Amino acid sequence: MTNAGKRGDHMRQGRFWNRANLLGFAALAVAVACGPQTERSGSPSDADERTPSSKPSEASPASPRALVQQLATEEDIRLVDLTHPLSPQSLYWPTGSPFEHRRLAWGMNEEGLWYAAAAFSSPEHLGTHLDAPIHFAEEGWTATDIPIDRLVAAAAVIDISARSARIADTTLDPDDVTTWERMNGALPRGSMLIVRTGWSSRWPDWERYYGSKTPKDAGTFHFPGVSQQAATMLVERGVAGVGIDTASIDPGVSTTFEAHRVLAAANIFNLENLANLDELPVTGGVIVALPMKIEGGSGGPTRVVAIVPR
Repeated sequence: MTNAGKRGDHMRQGRFWNRANLLGFAALAVAVACGPQTERSGSPSDADERTPSSKPSEASPASPRALVQQLATEEDIRLVDLTHPLSPQSLYWPTGSPFEHRRLAWGMNEEGLWYAAAAFSSPEHLGTHLDAPIHFAEEGWTATDIPIDRLVAAAAVIDISARSARIADTTLDPDDVTTWERMNGALPRGSMLIVRTGWSSRWPDWERYYGSKTPKDAGTFHFPGVSQQAATMLVERGVAGVGIDTASIDPGVSTTFEAHRVLAAANIFNLENLANLDELPVTGGVIVALPMKIEGGSGGPTRVVAIVPR
């Protein structure tokens, strides 16, 4: 099947934006991904040295610049929201706390004007969120250290949902990556590897999503993830980030979080609890992942959007 055919299979659902509405957004993505970068303060220099270069050249067909320019010539392109809404029902890791949203004012004020304002509190690792490398690497980048050009990247999607439906504890393995590369070419450096397990269909059911009758006990979890061996391969490929539609990059049964540790040591961030991955093409999309810019944070709630051809 051609890439065009694959895109057709994946593009049946979702919100459609006409080309004119997206040109401004596409231009912004190009500027963010490929524009000059200012000096970053606070980024660990030793982490920079040990991390493979992950920014593709402007001529690379997989670079954000090239992909956005290509998408801008499509008759129709659209945005796909890969983010679960935040609410008190949002799922979080058992060591965290629930999302809270409290209205401070919500109605007509004394002057007869409508006024609404609220306060919220949230752990960093709740709902759709980014794991900064420092989450599992003492010298890794914090949320504010991650170069912004890594947060806009070509999407490479590997679908293991059929296997996940049969085996809850399955993982993305090196064979999955090499199979993808045989069909689509080498995994682009600087891309975001997105793992589709189909698990987001279980959101926000605690028991089904965590695969446990006691979902507040992390030692009982059963859901898919990424194996240590695959994580090592992704470091070698020089990806910028890894995303998945489960609660963790590591499978639920893991208690030592090998994939987290391998990726974090190379300053590769994770995106967890993604949504709507069934709407992404295998190749040809651009991911924009913008976390809350929490000074010194180990991560944060993130709005993740994909720009894809219709």
